[in-house]
Amino acid sequence: MQVRRGPATVTGEQRALTKPLIVRIGKASVAARSQETPRVRATNSDPRSKGLVAARADTAHSVHGPPSPGRVPVPRFRPPPLLLPSLVLALIGAAACRDRRPETPLASAGGRSATSPRRIVSLSPATTEMLFALGVGARVVGRTRWDSYPDAARAVPDLGDGLRPNVEAVLAARPDLVILYETADNRDAEERLHAAGVRTLSLRIDRIEDFARAMRVLGDATGTASRATLVVDSVTATLERVSRATAALPRVRVFWHVWDNPVFTIGGGSYLSQLVDIAGGRNVYGELAASSPQVTLEDVVRRQPDAILAGPVGALSLRNSPAWHAVGAVRWGHILIVDTNLVGRPSVRLGEAAVSLAALLHPPPRRRGVLP
Repeated sequence: MQVRRGPATVTGEQRALTKPLIVRIGKASVAARSQETPRVRATNSDPRSKGLVAARADTAHSVHGPPSPGRVPVPRFRPPPLLLPSLVLALIGAAACRDRRPETPLASAGGRSATSPRRIVSLSPATTEMLFALGVGARVVGRTRWDSYPDAARAVPDLGDGLRPNVEAVLAARPDLVILYETADNRDAEERLHAAGVRTLSLRIDRIEDFARAMRVLGDATGTASRATLVVDSVTATLERVSRATAALPRVRVFWHVWDNPVFTIGGGSYLSQLVDIAGGRNVYGELAASSPQVTLEDVVRRQPDAILAGPVGALSLRNSPAWHAVGAVRWGHILIVDTNLVGRPSVRLGEAAVSLAALLHPPPRRRGVLP
């Protein structure tokens, strides 16, 4: 994590509040990464294009077919009622090219804790969720158009996209802290905010452990460190409970569908792959270091996953594609529709996301002890 400071634009008590400050969490990679569930704009054929999109949900389900010999059978799945009609998804982000430095506490120039911000603009849905969990939602004066949780966040003014944001709209909200998603696409906005004398935090969460660090950084920045510890401990306890409950269950080998043409999936560098492990599954591409690697359909066929995890739109695409019927899991109807609103953000609902995945991979009666 890197801390960088620029010149303050005011003096006196407000100096620490307006001093430009960057905190980066996560590690650089040449692979495409995303803070959210990797997805692409429906009208754009390039899954690495930038931005966040809302995708239409559907409730179609597949027809269960014969299991392959020797494979763990996956019971027929019907979409749960909690899928919402509008799902907020994110694109595969561009890789950050800067090295990360050791974590450093937030502090003002004199070594004192920075004054707690009173007007925060959060340009990442994950950090918006964190701020409300910290009890400082009333201080949030701007968000992205994709922030939908908690419900109270919808009342916060919508400032547009989180990637390449409208800096003029952000400054019009008169923030004393802007939280950005750490990506090369946001460097220009970051520098312009510094020039205007506004502090920034740039956070990128690829792994579950990054969430814990980001939560504590936000707790320090907002004067809610004790609350941040409680939230992290609660999420960690739920993840551990799910892991213990699924430890003795057979590992369901899964392929996580991200995009069709070209084929993108979830790799071992993503928190989503970690959630699969915790929920009693095994990601067939978990050995790849990238968070969202590009693979081939032929290789998916060769790996023969027991089941496929997909969003509602992706699941429909798989069912309707003759090419994807070369994958046994598609032919047999072993397509499990994930609640992308829940699993799509590495934030305060990570524990709930693990419970949701465990319920998909190990339906009753084998999931006993997983659900509350």
